[in-house]
Amino acid sequence: MTAKAIDNQLNKYWPLLEKEEKQSMLTFMKSILKFKTAAAPQRLSIEQYNKEIDDAMERVKAGEFYSHEEVVEMSKKW
Repeated sequence: MTAKAIDNQLNKYWPLLEKEEKQSMLTFMKSILKFKTAAAPQRLSIEQYNKEIDDAMERVKAGEFYSHEEVVEMSKKW
């Protein structure tokens, strides 16, 4: 179903709801949008992305990492 078709159906059914039902639906829609906004990941700039990769590479060069075997053993304890 297209967005336009959904909009048309919402416009068709909305007037059929009682005031309390409209309030309930409005509250529900607001909660969806609030959750969607809060859960949306923040985009990184290319500069920040590259900086994080460079920082990670420095940590690896300094020996600050776990081997695959170490991670497997750690995960067994979860």
